[in-house]
Amino acid sequence: MANPKIKDIQVILTEPDNIRLVIVKIITDQDGLYGVGCATFTQRPNPVLSAIEDYLKPFLIGTEVNNIEDIWQSSYVSSYWRNGPVLNNALSGIDQALWDIKGKMANLPVYDLLGGKTREAAAVYVHTSGDSEEEVGDQMQSYIEQGFHHIRVQISTPGYATYGNKSAKTGNQTVNNKDPLVGPIPITQRIKNYDDKKLYAHPGGVFEPKPYMKSAISLFEYIRNRFGYGVEILHDVHERIPPILGVWFAKEVEKYQ
Repeated sequence: MANPKIKDIQVILTEPDNIRLVIVKIITDQDGLYGVGCATFTQRPNPVLSAIEDYLKPFLIGTEVNNIEDIWQSSYVSSYWRNGPVLNNALSGIDQALWDIKGKMANLPVYDLLGGKTREAAAVYVHTSGDSEEEVGDQMQSYIEQGFHHIRVQISTPGYATYGNKSAKTGNQTVNNKDPLVGPIPITQRIKNYDDKKLYAHPGGVFEPKPYMKSAISLFEYIRNRFGYGVEILHDVHERIPPILGVWFAKEVEKYQ
């Protein structure tokens, strides 16, 4: 078999369950031989599409699919300025699709080409979120009954924007606090409302670190009191707090494991 070459690169944008996905399909010059990879950048899918179609695709058409490392390195440096989530996600989709092709050519799963399996399965986690501790706890109970051991927990911060909870307040709903004992009283004109009928990557509002941390810590205590310490809980902060508060937060949550 002659070394296959890249004939075409297609980008597929799809959105199952309101999750933006970017799929790369590399088609070779040999009938029926192609590979697929994931280039998903949920918050900025269109720039990834452009990076592949406008730059990587014309750069790679005609290259041999076997030269995966050379393709990665040359694609990486071809843009002069490097790194960044757009290029890295685009390259990830290309790289995965090329390995998919190599696995098909060898008639082996890719993990065998990379040295073989080291485990029979991998732990997975599921998401829970809600406007109250009880709501989050009830979702956890449902997942535990299904056999899940690792569970991410997020809760809305009353009166403020919150990451990881689709029902959290947004826009003008996050400037209503008038009680300084709850948190800072927002004074800003830099706020906008969001259309409930549209999907936004991260609808914004006023976020306050300390009210957020208090609500999260209270949730962790509720969960441990209700479920004990056997189940593994996860939580996403996602860069929302400054380093000095991150240190304090880490110390406070340590006892909840």
